[in-house]
Amino acid sequence: MGKSLAYKILEDHLVEGALTPGSEIGIRIDHTLTQDATGTMAYLQFEAMGFERVATELSVSYVDHNTLQSGFENADDHRYLRTVAGKYGVVFSPPGNGICHQVHLERFGAPGKTMLGSDSHTPTGGGLGMIAIGAGGLDVAVAMGGGPFYMPCPKVLGVKLTGRLRPWVSAKDVILEVLRRRSVKGGVGFIVEYFGSGIESLTVTDRATICNMGAELGATTSLFPSDENTRKFLAAQEREDDYRPLAADDDTEYHELVEIDLGELVPLVALPHMPDKVVAVSEAAGRKLDQVCVGSCTNGSLRDMLAVAAILEGEHVASTLSFTVSPGSKQVLKMISLDGSLAKMVAAGARILESTCGPCIGMGQSPPSAAHTLRSFNRNFLGRSGTKDANVYLASAEICAISAIKGEICDPIVGGEQFPEITLPERFNVDDTSFVKPADDPSAVEVMYGPNIVKLEPFSEMADTIRAEVLLKTEDNITTDHIMPAGARILPFRSNIPRISDFVYEVVDPTFPERARKAGRGIIVGGDNYGQGSSREHAGLAPRYLGIEAKITKGYARIHRANLVNFGILPLIFKDETDYDRIEKGDVLVIENARGQVKAGNEVTVRNETKDYEFTAVHDLSEREVAIVIAGGKLNYTRKTAG
Repeated sequence: MGKSLAYKILEDHLVEGALTPGSEIGIRIDHTLTQDATGTMAYLQFEAMGFERVATELSVSYVDHNTLQSGFENADDHRYLRTVAGKYGVVFSPPGNGICHQVHLERFGAPGKTMLGSDSHTPTGGGLGMIAIGAGGLDVAVAMGGGPFYMPCPKVLGVKLTGRLRPWVSAKDVILEVLRRRSVKGGVGFIVEYFGSGIESLTVTDRATICNMGAELGATTSLFPSDENTRKFLAAQEREDDYRPLAADDDTEYHELVEIDLGELVPLVALPHMPDKVVAVSEAAGRKLDQVCVGSCTNGSLRDMLAVAAILEGEHVASTLSFTVSPGSKQVLKMISLDGSLAKMVAAGARILESTCGPCIGMGQSPPSAAHTLRSFNRNFLGRSGTKDANVYLASAEICAISAIKGEICDPIVGGEQFPEITLPERFNVDDTSFVKPADDPSAVEVMYGPNIVKLEPFSEMADTIRAEVLLKTEDNITTDHIMPAGARILPFRSNIPRISDFVYEVVDPTFPERARKAGRGIIVGGDNYGQGSSREHAGLAPRYLGIEAKITKGYARIHRANLVNFGILPLIFKDETDYDRIEKGDVLVIENARGQVKAGNEVTVRNETKDYEFTAVHDLSEREVAIVIAGGKLNYTRKTAG
């Protein structure tokens, strides 16, 4: 049987384990990527582990999330990131240079490479044929120091694309269709690999859009082959030397298979408040809109901007809504400035925002109360926009643009709208002057810390007996936005764990931080797919700071589970899901001989002291992960094992 492209790249980078689905593997990492919302903590951890210099081929620190400088906090973080990058051998991309995933695709990504990023949408790089994986900042810090990245070996889900997209149907609709079929849990334990004759008509930025939102499937990553379209893109970026052809073997048999005829797709939209609540745009048409936003790492490419400008030309957005555009990178912004597309957008009433994540993470442009907002973004979780009762819909940049003109969600195919012709240039405007290269002499660089930057202290080892109150019980599909919200009010404290802990579970229960501090220690009980969404390690780190020692759920999202391990929180799973129903908030749970039980096997006996009964929980920790949890987290473990 032939090999998938995913397994070919993994095999080329394998340093520990075997490519047997479910078994733990360690892979060598070529590139790392950090962004400012997670990067400050990642570099503080890198420093704490005592590394002298990054050991990767390339590490880049981007500032793209937390750019609103309403106080000194964000500016201090940016200064820290610039100086720590200069000292330790990291390329620095300053505010305004663009969104990490878009910029890395343009200037650094290369077929066949591995990349680990402290952002869940790192799989965008799969559009270039990379194995690009999102992870917590501590995992990225270890990779920067030369350590392998460990994970359960994923299966490979093959998605065979045939046919060709019709006008008004785009790459965004491809991934929305996959989400409609598979759900937000449908990619857990898989790498999603696209193949088939249909990929020939998809540009690299089309493919990047699809791979980007593969994160919403819960997938480890997604990728496309590297082919003639890849070569053209790299040539247009003056990087043709980075090209090499890569593809799966013709006789590859995937673990599971999905087949999509691109010609049968229609424009799609995700309804509030999950990316998999997907219906045809025609089913949602007519809903009045208060806001429309185009951009993000999903749809901020030059192709997206040209489409929006062409649709808006000679038109004006409805007076009843606010319309914003966030170009994905400085390169994109410069090119639409030079070719007149930016002027078309401005003339049509668009508000042009900085080339950052912006509204996608609630960093400005929060919609009005109970508003309906249509966005070309990747997530529409409850409260993520910054307005808890807002209704957020997700669609392509094209559907956003035509809907902004109409003032309501619009299906242009039903309306008989003509789709404008779009032509991408053969060469992009390459300008790397904003990147800051690391210093040749690290000793000449002083790393600068601000008063809001609080260095991370190691946590204590796992207790022999865990006895704690259930401080919170949650439902299925709790996201990291529920656990550790983003937004302009909270993000400035990403480098200050004591302060950011004040906001843990704010969307679910605003009393949680006060109750946790009063209790001193605690346990959280949750439903299935717990911790889906962002890679933000703060969703593990801040609860640990507040004394959470264990979580017991029906199942975890991959990155959040890894982050719990990294910070010494024991991630248990109900062996019998009916035990979830028997537990209530306030019950006291006891795990006797916790260290011994976790070492001895995968079953752990838990006693509900309040209701006087026992039940069995299980864990899927590897021997290495058991040692990390018992050590009190990966920081302690790495210091110990590295001497």
